Amino acid sequence: MELTPNRFSRLDDFKDGTVLLFDKPLGWTSFDVVNKVRGMLRHRLGVRKLKVGHAGTLDPLATGLLVICTGKMTKAIQGFIDDEKGYTGTLRLGATTPSYDLETEVDQTWPTEGLTEEQVREAAAAFLPGYSQTAPMFSAKKVDGKVAYKAARKGKILDIPPRYISISRFELTRVELPELDFIVDCSKGTYIRSLAHDLGARLNNGAHLTALRRYRSGGFDVADALSIEGFEALLDALPSVENA
Repeated sequence: MELTPNRFSRLDDFKDGTVLLFDKPLGWTSFDVVNKVRGMLRHRLGVRKLKVGHAGTLDPLATGLLVICTGKMTKAIQGFIDDEKGYTGTLRLGATTPSYDLETEVDQTWPTEGLTEEQVREAAAAFLPGYSQTAPMFSAKKVDGKVAYKAARKGKILDIPPRYISISRFELTRVELPELDFIVDCSKGTYIRSLAHDLGARLNNGAHLTALRRYRSGGFDVADALSIEGFEALLDALPSVENA
């Protein structure tokens, strides 16, 4: 059955089960969006409990498509998590950070004057069709029950085992060294921060992510996503439970 996201005409649809597409704002965690949506729906439905979950975490410094399911459609979340994801973003060569992005300060720098566009494109192509990737220390990855980022913030380093991830597309859309813009289509579990870091390492240089946006998840596109404010306005236009 083909799923149509953002389809609802009455409040009870959210209890029956819906698939919602949101454009996650910068600075919000994925759980911030889930909690906001759950709170709005519980208030309007007049219920204390409602199943709401997301299908693939986005970092707080990333924006873009977040798939959220409600009610009975939460059973479909794992299938959406397994879908290929698509991202656009920017990375900067010549410097690393412990988090591989702008969450933490630069800890090491390298000169980039000797790098050429040809070298950078050849290095990016080497990551196709996939490679064994290690998650960042500043991530929610668990090792022996311990969360990596919590350990990292205490100055502890966990031994995170690498896992193979697939990359069907890694295209550099702008090369203005030391900055690169890119498009990546990849399998679940891929850390684009790690990809940026690993590209720098392959060039015998440093690199970190400076911007990231998810534009696609499976067949869903961010062009069809709602803002939090837009969703709230649509909810306000629906009949109340008493009048439905």
